[in-house]
Parts: sequence; structure tokens; C-alpha cells
Amino acid sequence: MSDCVFVQLRCKPGTTYRVAEALVLKELHSELYSTSGEWDLLLKAYVPEGVDVGKFVNERVLDVDGIERSLTTLTFKAF
Repeated sequence: MSDCVFVQLRCKPGTTYRVAEALVLKELHSELYSTSGEWDLLLKAYVPEGVDVGKFVNERVLDVDGIERSLTTLTFKAF
């Protein structure tokens, strides 16, 4: 079973749309939203079974140029 994670991303000023486009091309996510507030983007992804969540986020999401900071939320159970 896959782990569902939500990754909030803060982008360098003026780069949000470029970051979003780069993430879309990677086809890693289930959903990707532009958000208001402290974070610019919210990415929902399912990490394949057996794949380390930290490595997945660091090596496949945060390698996109323009990302300044991230906050990853792990999920446990859907109700």
C-alpha cells in the first residue's frame, strides 16, 4: 500500500508557476494546488511501498529549482 503525503512548498519570489510546471512534468503527484498564506503550493502524492518518504521528497520533489522551503505531512488513516 502507498503512503499518502502532503508537501507544502514555499517558492522563491516570482518562481511559483515555473516550480508548478516543473513538478507537473515529473508526474509524481496526485494533486497540486496553488495556495494562499505562508505556502505557495500544496502537493499530494502517493509514495510507492518500500520507498523511503524522505528520499522521495528530497530527491524527486525538492530538486526543482525555485523551491525555498517545504513542510511534509505524513498521513496514517483515511476516515
